[in-house]
Amino acid sequence: MTAHARSGIILAGGSGSRLAPATLAVSKQLLPVYDKPMIYHPLTTLMLAGVRRILVIATPRDLPRFQHLLGSGEQWGLDLHYAEQPAPEGLAQALLIARTFLAGQPSILILGDNLFYGPDLGAQLHRAQTQTVGATLFAYRVRDPSRYGVVELDPAGRPVSIEEKPARPRSPLAVTGLYLFDAQAPAWAQTLKPSARGELEITDLNRLYLHAGQLRVQTLGTGNAWLDMGTHDDLLDASLFVRTLEQRQGVKLASPEETAWRAGWITDAHLRDLARAQAGGAYGQYLQTLTEQENP
Repeated sequence: MTAHARSGIILAGGSGSRLAPATLAVSKQLLPVYDKPMIYHPLTTLMLAGVRRILVIATPRDLPRFQHLLGSGEQWGLDLHYAEQPAPEGLAQALLIARTFLAGQPSILILGDNLFYGPDLGAQLHRAQTQTVGATLFAYRVRDPSRYGVVELDPAGRPVSIEEKPARPRSPLAVTGLYLFDAQAPAWAQTLKPSARGELEITDLNRLYLHAGQLRVQTLGTGNAWLDMGTHDDLLDASLFVRTLEQRQGVKLASPEETAWRAGWITDAHLRDLARAQAGGAYGQYLQTLTEQENP
């Protein structure tokens, strides 16, 4: 299976209540992470995976703002679509909302408040997509796993259990907000019952794959970073992480323009046009230097 056969979903719904009052008037996924909107991070992660057809799911209030920011995606060689999530009724609900959009295709679902970084992240995502049946989770070792969904692996690296925010975690491996599903995921999500908090839980969907023997786990090891930007401290940590890397290395993280250009989806001339449109700030100036550096 090629990357182009898989469609992407960014779930950018929810009220962002843990980030209030900053989110009283705007979606948290539109808040800045240092120098770019938060949603640029999940968007460019999907782009690194080679995914160009993407559905953005957001609240009815915020959807027009995402459309204004991202547009059709054509400027980055993408095909962006939009759908409403009227109420935050669980992560697995994203697959039901996306059912028509997916049209029987497998999917890669990413949460709109997750930041992934790693020198071989794109290669890992491409490898994971070679699996045509089942689901793949990405796990990350954390110090405080009780805050997250936790996956337990056997000595051979196969998953044996998944628990949501367990009081006594069986493993230090947190389930990140990045999931690859085969074409049957929407149908399986349709069978889920709401949890005690009234949501269709992604953990319950993953358990269906686990019990069917069709769940794989890919662990993001040393050299990779995963940040969940759900609280004020998390958002500040992510901003400082991005700022430190960008200032030390002289690069920009999560740039859709650069990601599209390096993938060959847009030309040098188009990149220069995009840079000129933002030439008043450091971001646009950085884009202007890219083709000059590559073609001195």
